Amino acid sequence: MASKGSNFAGCTVALATPFKDGEIDEPALRAWVEWQVAQGTPILSPVGTTGEAPTLSHLEHERVIAIVVETASGRAKVMAGTGSNSTAEAIRLTKFAARAGADAALMVAPYYNRPSQEGMYRHFATVAEAVDLPIVLYNIPARTGRNMEPETIERLAVLDTIVAVKEAAGSLDQVSDILARTNLTVLSGDDSLTLPMLAVGAEGVVSVAANIVP
Repeated sequence: MASKGSNFAGCTVALATPFKDGEIDEPALRAWVEWQVAQGTPILSPVGTTGEAPTLSHLEHERVIAIVVETASGRAKVMAGTGSNSTAEAIRLTKFAARAGADAALMVAPYYNRPSQEGMYRHFATVAEAVDLPIVLYNIPARTGRNMEPETIERLAVLDTIVAVKEAAGSLDQVSDILARTNLTVLSGDDSLTLPMLAVGAEGVVSVAANIVP
């Protein structure tokens, strides 16, 4: 049986955001998307950590999503970064991504404020109930300060709009546990662990290296 987010299996590129003179370089971003499409990249993920999301203004964040969706024009799926440590902001960004035409939202666990597992569950559940867009959870405890435990991911997996998880905790045991507990599509969030994760059942990668080597 296919996993829940099998439409997002394979290689997703975690797009870098080009800048010039302190501003988003829109022509360079459009050219970057065109090159990725020409190389056959199936899924583009703008404004994640690699895309400088923490340093962009809200308007810049939205503009990058809109440019990538417009330029890809259906030739590649767009998994837009819409995570925030503010639940209200995550809802706002995810609703924007849906209106802009994104195919999915990549939502990092709340960072800095280090929520409990119950708090993390409520954060994602609240967003999932407020939007009608497939959500890919993003677990990267080295950056957020809190691991999203497999038990929490299992609770979230029953929500219709949560379809996959980008797992970057660095633990193959955790990957195996998630796969045993859920039917979510598991994606590697760490280029160097992609092959070992595929060996235990992951179905793809959200790759930084794919910016250079699609």
